[in-house]
Amino acid sequence: MGDLQNVCVFLGSSTGSNPAIANATEALGRELAARNMNLVYGGGAVGLMGLLADTVLKGGGEVTGIIPRNLFSREVAHRDLTELIETEGMHERKALMYERSDAFIALPGGLGTLDELAEVLTWRQIGLHNKPVGLVDVDGYFEALEAWFDRVVADGLLSNNNRQMLVSDPDPATLLASLSEQQQAPTAKWD
Repeated sequence: MGDLQNVCVFLGSSTGSNPAIANATEALGRELAARNMNLVYGGGAVGLMGLLADTVLKGGGEVTGIIPRNLFSREVAHRDLTELIETEGMHERKALMYERSDAFIALPGGLGTLDELAEVLTWRQIGLHNKPVGLVDVDGYFEALEAWFDRVVADGLLSNNNRQMLVSDPDPATLLASLSEQQQAPTAKWD
């Protein structure tokens, strides 16, 4: 895969109640800035999204936020980014985030995070991209999801090769190193 330049991060627009999640968010932001990796994310100034963007910017990194116009009234757009792109809707937002990124990472979040993670994994599975995908597994946040993936494999509904598309680590630095090294080719969905 070589060097990753633009890393898309999916995460919550709320701060949540577990301080370990905010700490991991800041740790990932510091790692991205230290490795000269640009952050691509949903463009919000609030919650974990705002914390991540602010941490990358504080570390001297570049941040591209992509936000739908219809979220401006509910989700405050971050106005101090390197680049802020407004889209007409969520589909355009996600497509642009995926197009501009070399890798994808999910931090703890809610339904939007799950939606985006599932979509990039599906797109990789069917060969629309060959970009690495990972989880920062804070305090076992994604253990149940990973157990579900293992069950899907055990029940013959997903190949083990496709299960291996998703890498996980609690440490953002280790996860970024794993994603940088990942060179697994996409596998047909029926393989």
